[in-house]
Amino acid sequence: MAENSESLRQKALLAHERFCTTYGCPVKYFHTLDPVSELVSSLLSHRTKNADSSRAFRNLRQQFPTWEEVLQAPLAEVQNAIAAATWPEQKAPRLQAVLKDVLARNKNSFDLNFLKELTVPEARAWLEQISGVGPKTSAAVLLFSNLRMPAMPVDSHHHRVAQRLGLLPDKIGPGPAHAILQALLPEDWDAQQVYDHHEVFMFHGQRCCFFQSPDCYRCVVLDICPYGQERLVKVKQV
Repeated sequence: MAENSESLRQKALLAHERFCTTYGCPVKYFHTLDPVSELVSSLLSHRTKNADSSRAFRNLRQQFPTWEEVLQAPLAEVQNAIAAATWPEQKAPRLQAVLKDVLARNKNSFDLNFLKELTVPEARAWLEQISGVGPKTSAAVLLFSNLRMPAMPVDSHHHRVAQRLGLLPDKIGPGPAHAILQALLPEDWDAQQVYDHHEVFMFHGQRCCFFQSPDCYRCVVLDICPYGQERLVKVKQV
């Protein structure tokens, strides 16, 4: 039997509380970048390990101190600068296209601090009009950058944990999941609380709720996880 929206909200908050107890909240922000820098960092991080995407970002900034220089540089030089990221041959032209789009839509300026004056839905809508920017990237720009706006990104770990808990329908992908999972959070949560929520769900996916062979026996939300309960029943039957 499907749970109603209120019971799902209660489950999401209960999971949040337990994960915070387990992994520690508040979670310290891993960096503070301006919005355009966060946008570039997020694009580089796609399907790339954090250490590698961070190295690619640092190399890019060292070689090209301004975004104007990145935009005007030969494509091969940008690709070489971000070689530490996966698929640099795809990401280099995409980065230049995104930066060009930002300038075109923002009066020839890379300053996106005006987004702070918009609501979260308005700011996300503005960002998602940029070619190649989807819900995860728009949320990351708003939450992770120095804008510190309460938009919640959903990565693969977060998505997997939420789906197994029954907070999402089985066939909903990470993109559409953003709106569903954001709606389960209290409207008055600030950026730190939303950041904590994303991070602890991600930590749980990385450290316990693995893609293969999740460690359900030591899961702190096993009693509210239909996936884990069903899985352990099957294990006992083998």
